[in-house]
Amino acid sequence: MKYGIWKNAYAAPLAFALAALPATAVMADVDGKAVLKTYADIAEANYEDSLTTAKALEVAIGALVADPSEATMKGARDAWKAARIPYQQTEAFRFGNAIVDDWEGRVNAWPLDEGLIDYVDSSYGSESDLNPLYTANIIASKSVNVGGGDIDISAITPALLSNELHEAGEVEANVTTGYHAIEFLLWGQDLNGTEAGAGTRPYTDFDPGNCTGGNCERRAEYLAAAANLLVDDLEEMVANWRTDGEARKAVMDGEVNQGVATILTGMGSLSYGELAGERMKLGLLLHDPEEEHDCFSDNTHISHLYDAIGIRNVYEGSYTRIDGSVVKGPSVSDMVKHANADIDGELRADIDATIAAMQAIADAAEAGEAYDQQIGEGNAAGNARVQAAIDALVKQTKSIERAVAALDLGALEFEGSDSLDNPNAVFE
Repeated sequence: MKYGIWKNAYAAPLAFALAALPATAVMADVDGKAVLKTYADIAEANYEDSLTTAKALEVAIGALVADPSEATMKGARDAWKAARIPYQQTEAFRFGNAIVDDWEGRVNAWPLDEGLIDYVDSSYGSESDLNPLYTANIIASKSVNVGGGDIDISAITPALLSNELHEAGEVEANVTTGYHAIEFLLWGQDLNGTEAGAGTRPYTDFDPGNCTGGNCERRAEYLAAAANLLVDDLEEMVANWRTDGEARKAVMDGEVNQGVATILTGMGSLSYGELAGERMKLGLLLHDPEEEHDCFSDNTHISHLYDAIGIRNVYEGSYTRIDGSVVKGPSVSDMVKHANADIDGELRADIDATIAAMQAIADAAEAGEAYDQQIGEGNAAGNARVQAAIDALVKQTKSIERAVAALDLGALEFEGSDSLDNPNAVFE
């Protein structure tokens, strides 16, 4: 994945000016601590589901490594896609919970310079002014030079990937861990541009007895280590949200207003700067499949949809688990409704409209028009479909602002994006 555009297009957090509304005793009839408990309970359940599906992914990867075949490759890919559904819903817990923010880059960092990890097509290029490790190819190497010193990588372990190679040289595109590193290893590069097709890595890339791509044993070693590390990282986050966990205590032990502000900051930042801006508008402006979130697997439509669903989960205080059970309780929506029922109704309707717009993108993708095709230059219908979802997210964010004001929380900082706020900067 090329890197320069993302770095140039990222904007500092944007402080939204909130309209002055009359202060009200909005929380008098709503138990604020119960609202925060619902939020923490949903976080715990959502990360538990992410962990459960990551463990299933690790098992599927173990089957692929032990017996490479078309069937075990498909099983691993299917398990990866299944794991994305609960995890993407957890992104609503970012942008306000410091423990989550500090940890998230270990599991979902993107975009990544895949030449650091493995072989790449010649069209990828051989060097980058921004990244000395652009084509270091860990899988084909026994050492890499970082900052003038050599690191022994003869044994690929979770500790090596996490502690020494992830963001090596302080370059954010040097992503060696998490969902997207695993995605690249399972699919390989998507060389189709905005035409049909995802990555097509053959299962024989993991088969020492019939090896394609070279270094099949090391590639399998890397994939297994990355899967093991993903499980470990998710176990850590589940523990953070359990009783006496640091993330739960940070939410529950503080002031109610601060906890509610954290919830709405996560909703607003994910809605606006992250999802509408960096993940969607940037790629649409550039018509660039390299800016697609799940770019190797063509699974972006699912990731975007479940990001939007995650926002609804935390606002309405209800999460449907992978086993079909529901975690629910008093919610921020209850607070807003008590303060101003019209604003609550508007925000609920806007969130539903966003999910419907994301569903339209997903339906088109499942019918054969992948997300990278929908953002392609000249695809008027696909571009309009994506723009409709962006517009819905922006409208939703304005309603979140009004909810913040209705609760008399003051001015909150939401993530911004040049793609939305200063589009000309994207092309500089």
